[in-house]
Amino acid sequence: MGQYLPIVVLTALAVVFGVLSLVASKLLAPRRPNSAKDAPYECGIVPSRESPERFPVSFYVVAMLFIMFDIEIIFAYPYAVAHETLGAFGFWEMIAFSAVFFVTFVYVVARGALAWGPAKKESKVADVNLIPDVRAGVKVVGLDGRTTPVVQEVGAA
Repeated sequence: MGQYLPIVVLTALAVVFGVLSLVASKLLAPRRPNSAKDAPYECGIVPSRESPERFPVSFYVVAMLFIMFDIEIIFAYPYAVAHETLGAFGFWEMIAFSAVFFVTFVYVVARGALAWGPAKKESKVADVNLIPDVRAGVKVVGLDGRTTPVVQEVGAA
């Protein structure tokens, strides 16, 4: 039991420090509420009106996915240290544990939780040829900075 004494003392000191910090902040903190302190603050931008749309749920899904992968890593470290003593049972348990998280990740990606912002449409890049194209009496000219080529009849004045 004596070998756990330093851990117990450190835990007790951490709890005492946490409680004393909370009590001291409640007793010593100034209490001067005003509208500026009660207003929401984000990146230095003062909101002029209420947000027109709700915060996207996909943000929370990604945050939960991040926490899940953190938990997986936390459980992978002890396995990496003691994989020889755990044997095949430990290996298959880690495979099953990782498979659950991988299936969850695939599900979240398939549902579009990682697709942020407006959908980007593919736009075809115009096939710009520096040599004038002459086909069936039509010459394509003036492609510099234009999205659609200007067509001019060959021989037209």
